[in-house]
Amino acid sequence: MSLRKHGTDGTVAKQATARSTNYISLAALTMMNVTVVAGLANDVQQSFYGLSSVTYFIIGALVFFLPTGLVAAELAGGWSERGGIFRWVGEGIGPAWAFVCIFLLWFQTTFNFGVGVASFSATIGFFTPDFDWAVNFAQHPSNELLIMCCWLGFYWFLCWLATKGVKTFAPLTKYGVLVGTFIPLAVIIILFFVYVGQGHPIEFMQDPNTNSLIPKWEGMNTLALAAGVFFSFAGIDMNAAHIKEIKDPRKTYPLSIVISMVLALIIFMVGTLIIAAVIPNDQINVLYTLYATYKTLGSTIGIPWLYMVFVYMGLGATIANLVTNLAGPSVMLGNAGRSGFLPKFLQNSNKNGMPSRLMYVQLGGMTLVAFIVFLLPNIEGFVVLITQAITILYMLYYVLMFIAFIRLKYTQPNRPRSFVVPGGKVGAWIVAGVGTAASIFGIVLSIIPPAQIKAEIGSGTTYVIIVCALTAIVLLVSFGIYAISRKKNWVDPKNEMSPFTWEIEGLKKPGRVTSNVPADVLAQGQDPMGLPIKHPWSPDAHVDLSQYAGYSSNKGGKRFGKGKGDGAPAPEPVVSHEASKEAVIATAAQKVEAGTAVTATPVPEPLQETVDAVAKPKEKDTQPAVAIPRRHVPAATAEEVAAATLPRDALQAAKDAEAKAEELAVASAALRQEAKADEALAKARNAAKAAKAAAEDARRAAGLDGSASSAPEGPAPKSPAPGASKDATPSPDKPTDPSAPSAS
Repeated sequence: MSLRKHGTDGTVAKQATARSTNYISLAALTMMNVTVVAGLANDVQQSFYGLSSVTYFIIGALVFFLPTGLVAAELAGGWSERGGIFRWVGEGIGPAWAFVCIFLLWFQTTFNFGVGVASFSATIGFFTPDFDWAVNFAQHPSNELLIMCCWLGFYWFLCWLATKGVKTFAPLTKYGVLVGTFIPLAVIIILFFVYVGQGHPIEFMQDPNTNSLIPKWEGMNTLALAAGVFFSFAGIDMNAAHIKEIKDPRKTYPLSIVISMVLALIIFMVGTLIIAAVIPNDQINVLYTLYATYKTLGSTIGIPWLYMVFVYMGLGATIANLVTNLAGPSVMLGNAGRSGFLPKFLQNSNKNGMPSRLMYVQLGGMTLVAFIVFLLPNIEGFVVLITQAITILYMLYYVLMFIAFIRLKYTQPNRPRSFVVPGGKVGAWIVAGVGTAASIFGIVLSIIPPAQIKAEIGSGTTYVIIVCALTAIVLLVSFGIYAISRKKNWVDPKNEMSPFTWEIEGLKKPGRVTSNVPADVLAQGQDPMGLPIKHPWSPDAHVDLSQYAGYSSNKGGKRFGKGKGDGAPAPEPVVSHEASKEAVIATAAQKVEAGTAVTATPVPEPLQETVDAVAKPKEKDTQPAVAIPRRHVPAATAEEVAAATLPRDALQAAKDAEAKAEELAVASAALRQEAKADEALAKARNAAKAAKAAAEDARRAAGLDGSASSAPEGPAPKSPAPGASKDATPSPDKPTDPSAPSAS
């Protein structure tokens, strides 16, 4: 947790210190992104199309992967508080659709992994050196239930490991992808050149259906493959769940996405082409073709059992993939749930900051789906129906993200982003429009009945009705949970979700604001989401970004980062400009004296400059510091020290300490202002006394003091006789001069 200095506007000035440990590194985050998106096992299905698979990957990357990555990078660079897709959609569209998005992601992950357990169990034979027996076992498995239970036990162990926190599983993911994906890929690239050098043919070049970059049109099957490629690129945004465990997330997260996209394309295209080059098209099998590729290439150097080594190494990629998918969606749903969207019993956060109960519920759902897949007689039809419904829901997830992105371009045009999609608003529309069209294409294609569905389901009409009904049920469940949450008090006051920016700025729902205050600055010092806003901001607040750590100046209407902003500079904030310096000082002093919290609200610019000077004095400032009285605090006894325990929620304790430091900084500034004002008042009073004394001396010197001031010019009158009245009237022969000043 970084310690930051604040001014009286409650915003971050310069960062004083920063935590240097327990962050997710750029390399680890990149590997986490790669494991969600790409893997050598995913290349087998596309290898059936040979050289034309490259065209499919390029098209998929251009129309879906690139738009998704660019949009996620800008959203993370502008709204880097916890929540990921929940925060982004909530900022742009509202909390209802935000909750639907995160629930869909959690549900999709639960089902997909559950379906995969049964088929993955059939590959157990490849962990032995008898390749022929392993192939026969994969085609005719036995003891499937026992093997599946063993795999599920392994999954439960990985779930328990994931509950230990990001700092535990991030290195596991990093090295798991390295060992299970990149090392095997590097080895088979080298062995492929050996394979070609020995005169072996490139299989996909021998078949006229696979030797061209232009895909052969096969009707709906061609379109289905294109949609499948889109779906294989999905998930690049998932690790935004861990954005607060990233050092400088506004820059690190977008950079990791760009690197991940390049690495994923390499894995997809290179791996697919090598498989298609080694294995004849009519021998490609989804279950074991990858292992057959390892065996064939290993045989070129006399070690055909190399496949078994890669199978064990591939466990690293499997572990990384499962742990990442268990942690990401559950963390995002857990964070949203604790802010009031899930029942209390699903809101736990263990000492490692992980929603362990929700993660175990997710794995329980995976286990249930695995047994359903294993036990149902017509399992192929069931899997097809659920998979297509999940595809529709997942593509809807991205449609909502693209819509939120475009809305934020217009509703929060001046909000600083560390990364901006190139091309301004035109570029944003092109990127989001292409991504939305690709997602809708995937949705439409999933509704159209596949050619083989008649044997499994019956009529195409039945298929469409069931798929639409399943989709509607999941949406109704998610909206139902949201509707119930609005009527229940499920908010955890210690949740770690910051309010949406539009809530902080006093809006009832997402709307247009001209504020250029960074989202993370607005979140500083606020109570968690679901509680009343502690420090409201004006929706038109305008600040100089150069006063905040990591931001550049916004002079000239430029948005943070390179390039010009889309909108004109925002107007000055309307809050607190009518407050005078004396009123602000008096209010702060009263609160400090009473021992209450000093509310950090925006103040007039002259006072802000003084407060900044107090927080960080200039080198030439020779004015002595104001001594602030301190109460004596006795040292803790040995018994008290022994009885002291670490806070249960260390992150919340750090936030409380930071908020207290903010209050003390504001109070210190206010006290110094008060001292300066007292000093100025004392000087003015001394000057007034001196002026008054000088005036009296001047009067005496002029003979105007006392009664003489009312006497006429000429000889001084004689003193009155003893006993005469002091109020005796002057004699008629010496009249009073009416022009003389009055003695009064």
